[in-house]
Amino acid sequence: MPDDEALAPARSGRRRPGPSIGDVARLAGVSPQTVSRVSTGALNVRAETRQRVLDAMEQLGYSPNNAARALRYGSFRTIGLVAHRLSRTGEARTMEAVVEAARRAGYTVTLVDVESPSSADVSAAVQRLTHQSIDGLVIIRAETVTPTTLALPPRVPVVVSDSRFVGHHPAVGADQVAGTAAAVDHLLGLGHRTVHHLAGPADSNPAEMRADAWAHALRAAGREVPALVRGDWSARSGYEQGLAMADDPAVTAVLCANDEMAAGLLRALDERGRRVPDDVSVVGFDDIPLADYLCPPLTTVRQDFVEIGERLIELLLRQIDAGRPLDDEHVLVPTMLVVRGSTAAPRS
Repeated sequence: MPDDEALAPARSGRRRPGPSIGDVARLAGVSPQTVSRVSTGALNVRAETRQRVLDAMEQLGYSPNNAARALRYGSFRTIGLVAHRLSRTGEARTMEAVVEAARRAGYTVTLVDVESPSSADVSAAVQRLTHQSIDGLVIIRAETVTPTTLALPPRVPVVVSDSRFVGHHPAVGADQVAGTAAAVDHLLGLGHRTVHHLAGPADSNPAEMRADAWAHALRAAGREVPALVRGDWSARSGYEQGLAMADDPAVTAVLCANDEMAAGLLRALDERGRRVPDDVSVVGFDDIPLADYLCPPLTTVRQDFVEIGERLIELLLRQIDAGRPLDDEHVLVPTMLVVRGSTAAPRS
């Protein structure tokens, strides 16, 4: 017969509770406050102490109760992140910077990668995240979403990496206009009569901002504005469009909307026997790590994605701490032209 004492918990319908924060503290030889700091990702804990606490958590099977912690401290220590097309350089590097900045502040990040940048998809992603106990929301590249079409739950702090949301939500973005103008001025200053542009897709807000700034810079200098050529951000599209551009002797300088398309253009020019920079000067945008190792090294406009991520988290935490929105906040992160071997004066 089974032991009556062994059957007692089953008869009562009660089960033994899981390990508590106190159990972890006793096993690790630390205070419950230290366990709490480790579980929230705080940085003011010595590495060896943190490891002892983590080992104790694993041994006991302890998992921090986020809901209870939110009731006690008023925070879930979690940030929601909505992004689209993470294969794109800008989105991927901004997301990486946001995650790192959040980690240093003691927050984890929950990501939703939406299938399309439509208002319905982004709004649905926001609703899913707000049901997962988040303290605030970061939206990267809302693209076709506008401030009037984006449905957000009330009282959830939001920041957006998109200048179109200025005056509606706190926004952080790179200075696309100044970066583009610097690239055009650099090429004209070398002696090129005009600058052709290999633009990104028409449904991309950064691509349109760069295309508009390119045309404006040429008009301001009294130069001809050539027909726009569009790619899709990929190196393949840069190569395919570059084959036609390489066959046009009037093309002596090209500003590409990103470095990947510039890399494809470099290959197309090489295959058509046009030398860079002797025959054609090429400028990219972003300054990806590969840019310095292309042949020749690529002149490009550097975006400071780390700064963008840090400022997004800074604005979000200000709202979380203050308990109110910062609707009129807008941070424009400077860009910088990095001159390398892909640009030079045109041959006389």
